[in-house]
Amino acid sequence: MTDAVSRTDDATGRSSRERILARVRTAVADAREAPEVSRDYLSVHIPEDPAAVLDLLHENLAEYRAIVHRTDAEGLPALLARLLAERGSATVLVPPGLPAEWLGEAGPVRVRDRAESTAAELDAVDSVVTGCALAIAETGTIVLDGGPDQGRRRITLVPDHHICVVRAPEQVVASVPRAMARLDPTRPLTWISGPSATSDIELDRVEGVHGPRTLEVVLVSG
Repeated sequence: MTDAVSRTDDATGRSSRERILARVRTAVADAREAPEVSRDYLSVHIPEDPAAVLDLLHENLAEYRAIVHRTDAEGLPALLARLLAERGSATVLVPPGLPAEWLGEAGPVRVRDRAESTAAELDAVDSVVTGCALAIAETGTIVLDGGPDQGRRRITLVPDHHICVVRAPEQVVASVPRAMARLDPTRPLTWISGPSATSDIELDRVEGVHGPRTLEVVLVSG
C-alpha cells in the first residue's frame, strides 16, 4: 500500500516524490551559498619531538587498556617469543608478508592466512602477530591497511589475542591529520584504539565482543 501511495499522481501528474523534491527546491531557492570550509585549524597539538610523540603514544595506548611493550629491532624476536609463551599460545596466525625474523625464536605452530579459512578455524587460533600501517600518538590508535605484514582485516578481528608491532619513529605520527596525509583512502583501513570493548545500558564493560579481548602493542625503536 505504501508503494501505491508513493506512486499516486496529483492533478498535475506529479508523483509524491516529485512534489516533495519540488518543495525542497523552493525552500532552498533563496539560500545563501555555503561558506568555504576553513582549513586553518591546527594539524597537531604537541611538539613533534619523536621521543615525546612515542611517549604520548605509549601513554594513550595504555589508557585504552592495550598492553604496551618497548624494545629495539634486535630484541624483538625474543620479546615476541616471550609474549606468546606467557600467553600459552600453541598456534600463531601469520600474515604472508610478516618478516620471518620477527618470529624466529617463537615456539608456536605458524598458521598461514588462507582465503578459505573459516571463522571457526580463525577462532581456534591462539594469537595473531601483525605489523601496522601507522600509529597515532594523540589518540592512541593503531591503523591497519591490509598490507603484507598485516593481512586481511578478519585475521585481526577473530582471534582473541593480537600482538601488533609498531616501528618507531617511521610509523608513528602525532595526530589524525598527520595520519590522513599518509594513508591511502582506497585501502581497507581499520582503526584500533585498544582491545575490543562495549558496554550495555548500565555501563557494564565487556571486552572481546567485536574483536580481540587482548591487544598487545610492541613499540620497536631504532
